[in-house]
Amino acid sequence: MAEDGSGAPDSPVAGKGDGHGAGRRVLVVEDEPNISEAIRFILRRDGWTVTVMNTGHGALQAVNDLAPDLVILDLMLPGVSGLDILRALRARPASAALPVILLTARGGHAARDMALGAGASLFMAKPFANAELLASVRQLVGV
Repeated sequence: MAEDGSGAPDSPVAGKGDGHGAGRRVLVVEDEPNISEAIRFILRRDGWTVTVMNTGHGALQAVNDLAPDLVILDLMLPGVSGLDILRALRARPASAALPVILLTARGGHAARDMALGAGASLFMAKPFANAELLASVRQLVGV
């Protein structure tokens, strides 16, 4: 989300446009500001354009509007479950194959099985290593 809270995409960091993510867009749906800011920082440094939403409401519309190359989605969001958003994305032909990383503070096998069973491309427990997140994003998008 832009500094004004509008959900507008950030541009890549100046001078970093030649990174792996140059010209690529990521939608981050995460309600914890420290986590979303860390993800934004990591990806923008690599040249990605990052849009952050702090609630799941409007996430499906944002996917339509932004046409991201990848979505990073928190499992537990206020108002709507990340799992419900994931299922809705997978049910729509336009987003059925969209790479989605599902994040959660609940890193157990049951949560992992549930996420992967619902169609997550990758399940990642918080806290995560910055290098692991960046490598996963690059791999899923193919850059």
